[in-house]
Amino acid sequence: MADQPQRAGRWVRQSTGYRAFVPAPLPPDPPLLIDGPLQALLSQADRDLGRLDALATLLPNPDLFVAMYVRHEAVLSSQIEGTQSTLEDVLAFEADAVEAGTPKDVGEVVNYVRAMNHGLARLAELPLSLRLLREIHAELMQGVRGSDKSPGEFRTSQNWIGGVGSSLRTAAFIPPPPQEVMPALGQLERFMHDSRAELPLLVRCALVHAQFETIHPFLDGNGRVGRLLITLLLCAEGALARPLLYLSLFLKTHRAEYYDRLTAIRSQGHWEPWVAFFLRGVSQTARAATQTARDIVQMRETHRGAVAKNARALALLDRLLVQPSVSAPRAAQWLQCSFPTALKLLTDFESRGWLREVTGFGRNRQWRYQPYLDLFHREAVDASLAEAAAPQVTGSAFQGSPPA
Repeated sequence: MADQPQRAGRWVRQSTGYRAFVPAPLPPDPPLLIDGPLQALLSQADRDLGRLDALATLLPNPDLFVAMYVRHEAVLSSQIEGTQSTLEDVLAFEADAVEAGTPKDVGEVVNYVRAMNHGLARLAELPLSLRLLREIHAELMQGVRGSDKSPGEFRTSQNWIGGVGSSLRTAAFIPPPPQEVMPALGQLERFMHDSRAELPLLVRCALVHAQFETIHPFLDGNGRVGRLLITLLLCAEGALARPLLYLSLFLKTHRAEYYDRLTAIRSQGHWEPWVAFFLRGVSQTARAATQTARDIVQMRETHRGAVAKNARALALLDRLLVQPSVSAPRAAQWLQCSFPTALKLLTDFESRGWLREVTGFGRNRQWRYQPYLDLFHREAVDASLAEAAAPQVTGSAFQGSPPA
């Protein structure tokens, strides 16, 4: 593939000497070449996404599963940014059962859940727009690390990407200067809604995500908002009836290649290898989510069948699909029954291997619906195995630093 450095944008020297990258408007010029292997990847990704969407419509109560997928994505997306909190930490936080040793950054993950839910709910009222992205960012950054960095506002100062202690001189990448942020965002918003672009939706998602990360319009939280933007665009365009596709696990597993692909766009104009990488992620993620959803349905029916004559047990199973962390008082509240009745149900579920007691206490005990959580943790193991077996996407990547 020939290098075309100006295809994605240009480096512009600023008055203080550093060079910042100003992206060219989408779609790329010359146009994307979607043929051969890239066309095959697109067709496969479309099929895998379609199967996932079709399965979601057949689930007995899709909203039960969406809530857990949202939490799972929040954990993974936040871990890319350096948080240590796990899915179990988030569930304990929501159940008011935080223990000593719980990472302090659990609030960031809980904020991500709230920001995601806010964005998905607002799609019924607003188009996918810069206004909506600002609202999502405000929810994401409220009261946590980065809350002093203009939550809900696009930046008016220069930022950069690099390791701890990096500066404008040593940064790995310098996004557009402040005066170029709003023009670039305006062009991105127009592209998201431009039917004349005549590009397949998944290709548009790939372009939009890369362009958003290149603009880096917020002082903090750009990665999380950019990953959420993929799901929002798929839902806004009707490709998904419910938000069940999240690429954070794929991007976390393939982090080095992810950064290399973005860098190769900016330095060499290599859009096609990035789109191929993105489509491979959609396929892997959609297939994993489809299998997990099937396994959840099978597990649910098996467990319900075992207690089919007990209305309270059935109600408890349904609540555990939404909130898999529970105590006896909370179960009693859910079921509107006495504490001893709730405790008896929980201990029965524990004896069946459905619940695992996690405190080791005689009192104030907490249980988790462990077989359910294991299905989500299995995705991470499967993703690691897939990474080891997958062929690398062709195309070179820029390995050095940008001009300083």
